[in-house]
Amino acid sequence: MGADLLAIPCNTAHALLDDIASELPAPLVDIVDAALDEAVLLSPEGGWLTATTGTVASGLYQKRAATRGYPLHVPGDTEQERVHAAAGLVKAGRTEEAAGAFQDVVESLWRRRPLPVLAACTELPLAHRASALPPESMISTLQALSRACVAALL
Repeated sequence: MGADLLAIPCNTAHALLDDIASELPAPLVDIVDAALDEAVLLSPEGGWLTATTGTVASGLYQKRAATRGYPLHVPGDTEQERVHAAAGLVKAGRTEEAAGAFQDVVESLWRRRPLPVLAACTELPLAHRASALPPESMISTLQALSRACVAALL
């Protein structure tokens, strides 16, 4: 259809990318690489992966971070359930409730390691922005993907 560049703004969908990569008609800007590029710049000492349970279970971010030598920490099971629930609350239009839940989880993670969060789910940046968390404490994978697309096109 004439596209010069492709982008998939869903983190979980990238777990299936290897299955279709050879069939793509144009270059793809990878959300995982774009997000990790920004995470390394913001916090070379590491970050927290906050994502849906499917994205975390796929190991997509963890494997790519490991190949770069980037310390990407994953929440424990209880915290992961709360992160996933916060994403669901945003999808349900309950952003304020999601903000409180997400903030509680992030503050819990920060008590262990005060590192920025990599918001690797479309809804989590919305929960983060609606919370009282500092804006500079988050890497939005969607913003990273957008910036990488613009850079690739320019």
